[in-house]
Amino acid sequence: MKVMLSHFLSSSSTSIFLSLSTKLHLRITTKRALSSCIFTSTTMSVNLHSHAFAGNPLRSKTPKAGDPLSPTQALETLKSRILEATHFPSSPSFKVLPFRKGRPLASSPDGTTDSSSPIWHLGWLALADFKDLLAKSGTEINGDSLVYLGSQADEDIVYWAIDVSEEAKLVPELGSLRFSFVELRTLMVATDWADANAMGQLAVAGHARALLEWHSTSNFCGRCGEKTVPKEAGRRKQCSSDLCKQRIYPRVDPVVIMLVIDKENDRALLSRQSRFVPRMWSCLAGFIEPGESLEEAVKRETWEETGIEVGKVVYHSSQPWPVGPSSIPCQLMVGFFAHAKSFEINVDKEELEDATWHNREDVKKALLAAEYKKAQKTAAVKVEQMCKGVEKTQSFSGDFNVESGELAPMFFPGPFAIAHHLISAWAFQDETADVGQSHLKQRSGSFSNL
Repeated sequence: MKVMLSHFLSSSSTSIFLSLSTKLHLRITTKRALSSCIFTSTTMSVNLHSHAFAGNPLRSKTPKAGDPLSPTQALETLKSRILEATHFPSSPSFKVLPFRKGRPLASSPDGTTDSSSPIWHLGWLALADFKDLLAKSGTEINGDSLVYLGSQADEDIVYWAIDVSEEAKLVPELGSLRFSFVELRTLMVATDWADANAMGQLAVAGHARALLEWHSTSNFCGRCGEKTVPKEAGRRKQCSSDLCKQRIYPRVDPVVIMLVIDKENDRALLSRQSRFVPRMWSCLAGFIEPGESLEEAVKRETWEETGIEVGKVVYHSSQPWPVGPSSIPCQLMVGFFAHAKSFEINVDKEELEDATWHNREDVKKALLAAEYKKAQKTAAVKVEQMCKGVEKTQSFSGDFNVESGELAPMFFPGPFAIAHHLISAWAFQDETADVGQSHLKQRSGSFSNL
């Protein structure tokens, strides 16, 4: 079963893949085992502790029942605040992140920061301010329409998300305050990987989008067809039928993504799909079928798509991926290295446009040539323009030139995608490579071998 590879952007924005650079102090670590071609490595980092959309600061620990910051208690307090006619300081405080058609509200600096490196922020609104904005649009807020996101350590604040797709009048109101609803993919590319706070905000936005999209696709019980109602402040749902009362939890769709390597560990199998922009290659990937292990899924997908038989499968890392289609609210990308036992490729043309072996030196050159940083800044400028209300027609699908002025023969997804880290970890193992002013440094460690 072929995955809808939503970790690749649509053709209108795919070249934004060339973002968040190998020039962003990318540290990826691996070394070759002498006898069995098995990698040992620490998890890679880009001056960070996790992949994009991981490391959510609001999800480290859910308060126990009875705690004012717990989902149930916070929701009760929230509902009472909504009914208050006046606003006065009280604890805890509430902040709301509106979404429109899957897009989180974002804001940008007012010119006080370095314009060469724009910074975006999530458009958090105080509950009272959000309530007033809705009132201007002739709408009343409903506590059950808000979804609990959590609270951050050492803060007396509870964060919520809400879908306001039906409230079109809010768009100009928020626009006048320098807010804009921005595609999560665009924010992902625009994020500065060296900024831990920005990466945390991206993770929060990804978690919120996944929950809200799940809510929109789970309005009816899959067992009896009756309507569902939110429970535990939107963290789960339940069938409204007294005869059913089926509990429904947020959906996660696991996907295996693998870099297949040859016997000598000198070549990697990379593939193209027809919707990719020219020159882009990536890893194989596919959904896990019921009753199938992760390793079995890696082997089956590789065989089905390329005719390559895989032996040993080695775990690398995983990444939540909430930027797929709304019908698949949150994919979990589980990354592996897969060691090929056969090498003759037989491409399934219904699944792939092409698949071929690429040697390590060609892969390195492609990684070093891609102007990831340039695309990150370009996307950040786009976000800034949108929030200022001066969005301009700008194509992000054009090719990015290498420093020599020539196009690299191929490129890969940017460092926001786990595919990039799988490819980079393999390409730069056993060496230290100079990437502009940055270095890819190797340290010892070990992969989990599932």
